[in-house]
Amino acid sequence: MNRKRRFGDRSDGYKVRSLAPMFKVSPYIMKKRSDACNFLDDSIDIENAEKYIAEKRKEGLKGLGMLHLIVAAYVRTISQRPGINRFINGQKIYARNNIEINLAIKKDMKLNSMDTIIKLEVKPDATIKDIYDKFNTIIEENRTEGDVSNFDSAARVIDYIPGLVKKFTVWLLSFLDYFGLLPRFLTRLSPFHGSFFITSMGSLGIPPIYHHIYDFGNVPVFCSYGAKRTQFELNREGKVIEKKYVDYKFVTDERICDGHYFASALKMFKSYMKNPECLTNPPEEVVEDID
Repeated sequence: MNRKRRFGDRSDGYKVRSLAPMFKVSPYIMKKRSDACNFLDDSIDIENAEKYIAEKRKEGLKGLGMLHLIVAAYVRTISQRPGINRFINGQKIYARNNIEINLAIKKDMKLNSMDTIIKLEVKPDATIKDIYDKFNTIIEENRTEGDVSNFDSAARVIDYIPGLVKKFTVWLLSFLDYFGLLPRFLTRLSPFHGSFFITSMGSLGIPPIYHHIYDFGNVPVFCSYGAKRTQFELNREGKVIEKKYVDYKFVTDERICDGHYFASALKMFKSYMKNPECLTNPPEEVVEDID
């Protein structure tokens, strides 16, 4: 839906005006995202996910993995529960105009290799193949050495600024962002602006961590997931069976929607992970957020 920009809207989102007073007041009480963090950890039975990934690899999606699946499931969840794609700036709640996924990658899996941030902008009706194609293209582009991405270039420019001036520059950016005056090209390359940040501890072979969400910018959700693990359980017949799981942790900004809404979204996310076949095709309907 194309919305006409109104007074109080931002370049990256529109102000949600129909919320209950409690939601409008809470950002003035919990002024920072770090004041309003909720922490959740859970596990996913990946039996169906692994079968689905194997089938898709045979169909030509080489390198398809858990990262693509988690991102696709979360994007699909946003398409049905758009409230989790809201954000807060300047003590106001906004519905984001798009879906932006942020991911930190190493240009090479070595201790001292360069890190960079990639951002992926997708539509709410994206399929697993859409996610796969966009992610693979941008990751390969950014794994070459040097300042390839706009983020790399911008970070290097800021790094050249002397310390006190750098501190003022960051303050000025925060000031402009507070009032919604930060140019859109800056929020597009900023790793601190986006729908959610995801990090894979699985690629490092360790469990997931609770990763803080940043006060600078407006990312409302941080997702971390770990390495696959095996667990032995008793089935209904009393036999010991082997199950595989992936653990994940979410840190969320509780001010963007209520607990019931978050719970509904997280149940939906888990359902998509358990039944990934539904991510092959676009959703039947994309739900719009409230005005």
